[in-house]
Amino acid sequence: MQIMSFPEAATPYELRAQVQDLQDEAWPSTDAPAPDRTAPTHDPALQPLSMLLVEAGTVLAALDILSKPLQHAGRGYRAGGLSTVVTRREARGRGHGRHLVAAARTAMAASGLDVGVFTCDRPLASFYESAGWQRLTDTVLIGGTPRCPFPSDQPGFDKVTLADFFTDSARQHRHTFEHTRLELYPGEIDKLW
Repeated sequence: MQIMSFPEAATPYELRAQVQDLQDEAWPSTDAPAPDRTAPTHDPALQPLSMLLVEAGTVLAALDILSKPLQHAGRGYRAGGLSTVVTRREARGRGHGRHLVAAARTAMAASGLDVGVFTCDRPLASFYESAGWQRLTDTVLIGGTPRCPFPSDQPGFDKVTLADFFTDSARQHRHTFEHTRLELYPGEIDKLW
């Protein structure tokens, strides 16, 4: 079993097709045309990095790390977040997803990011916490764009925000990330990463 990382657009076709099948299984779309197995899922401006847990050519779990500059509370940060975290249905319950999510956290810290921040459905928060992420108290992530915001506390959503602080400066200002509306604005494609 190995963890493989690729810029999303450079992920080998046979692995990318498996990842897209897992994503389609996890988040089926009834009105979409058949997916283009060569098309990226994410906005290239967010520098998507795909991380895959692979055993004997089979993708057991996958996720993408997205990143962008973030201005918050008068400071600039290099921010990244997890997106499209998925585990093969028949491989669930064996720790594969947790292993990959923890490895992503380590990779993000080593990549020069200041902070990792993302949302998840409330029932999944303990899963991410078990992989080293920290729940932020009363933090709403605002996605979309400034002209068309997409907040994580909109009606019908039950999201929590998780984070980790990788640099001394980010750790020093962690308190500014609690009880706040964090204006991430990743764009129209990846409204909330």
